Amino acid sequence: MSAEPPRADPLCADSPRSDGVHHDLEPADPARGDSARGDSARADLAGADRVRADAGRAEAVEVVDQEGDGPGSSRSDARRSEARPSEARPSEAARSRPGRLRTVTLLVAVALLLASMAVGLLVGAADISPKGILFALLDRLPFVHLDSGLAPVDQGLLFQLRLPRVLLAALVGGLLAIAGAGYQGVFRNPLADPYLLGAAAGAGLSVTLVVVFLGGDAGVAIVPVAAFVGAVGGVLLAYAVGNTAGRGGGTATLVLAGVAVTSFLTAIQTFAQQLKLEELQRIYSWILGDVGGGWEQVWMIAPYVVVSTVVLLLHGRLLDVLSVGDEEAAGLGLRAGRVRFVVLLAASLATAAAVAVGGLIAFVGIVVPHVVRRLAGWSYRIVLPISFLGGGAFLVLADTVARTILAPAELPIGVVTAFVGAPFFVAVLRMTRRVGT
Repeated sequence: MSAEPPRADPLCADSPRSDGVHHDLEPADPARGDSARGDSARADLAGADRVRADAGRAEAVEVVDQEGDGPGSSRSDARRSEARPSEARPSEAARSRPGRLRTVTLLVAVALLLASMAVGLLVGAADISPKGILFALLDRLPFVHLDSGLAPVDQGLLFQLRLPRVLLAALVGGLLAIAGAGYQGVFRNPLADPYLLGAAAGAGLSVTLVVVFLGGDAGVAIVPVAAFVGAVGGVLLAYAVGNTAGRGGGTATLVLAGVAVTSFLTAIQTFAQQLKLEELQRIYSWILGDVGGGWEQVWMIAPYVVVSTVVLLLHGRLLDVLSVGDEEAAGLGLRAGRVRFVVLLAASLATAAAVAVGGLIAFVGIVVPHVVRRLAGWSYRIVLPISFLGGGAFLVLADTVARTILAPAELPIGVVTAFVGAPFFVAVLRMTRRVGT
């Protein structure tokens, strides 16, 4: 009986192959290695998308259960079986579900906002003692009486100029950031932004028309309402233009339509400015961004801040469900159209309030949500609140740079955000193109 030939070990480099010939290790092909790495990266991205989709389905099932279908109902059980990838082992989506907002993350964001506000109060053209600023702020608290040692001029500078400016910058930055995150969730597009969808341009046109044709106290009173109408009209116009490309255009078509609508509305705004040259300087300073309006503007936008922010925060979980797509979300029981409409209105209201008092300050709605996703997580239950806090911190620091870098002159805050946001936008475009190829 003949001896059995040795079996080839496929993992051993020196083992004979099936052809009976001994082969050495082949040299690595650089081109093949790059292609393999590219295929691996695309596979990882596709796997991440599948995990997010499974997680979104799980979120949809929970939302449906909470809206009236109990956990034991037949509809709920059917949706759970549809959302669960496998019965034999725990779902990958269950292990990788969108994380809830951690207390540590929230505290870090709040600390960052408070630190930026402290920098905004301490830094300025006039030199004020940090100890005096701290004691003066504490002295305004109930049942606290401290001698700050600040002169009346310094106290007036602190409480009538710096403090309302810092608060207004924090509110405007937070509104722009949370509005950008809301638009990105509605359109499922990382490039969605109040200034790329026509919202800011529509609000800017409305405010310019009010200043030119009304002016006075009557014009100031209706500025927020006019800005809201213009913001909603700009987004709806961009959405209508984008839909003319058909369903195959995708969300990128919507962004291109927003750019076209923005250019058109900006042209009308420029024409309107020429009709009242005595207001030209005021309008231009507002267009480039200005958060030095004082307490009056802080109190004017406070109700709009509360309403828009609360509505957007309450829809964070539903935006996670929308990430699986409108048709799938509707199949799981979510009213995608209603969610999209409410979030669109709330984000437009936030944009309108920010534009009405702060002018056209670009790139906050793109920069901040992307940084939050990178550092804290992709779930909108995290992105929305942390973007609001991070946007406030970002704009406070940008305003501090704007009013000190050329002191005693001031640089428009929109110039500072453009210096930061334009390169960031290019980086986002490169990442989006790399993922798509």
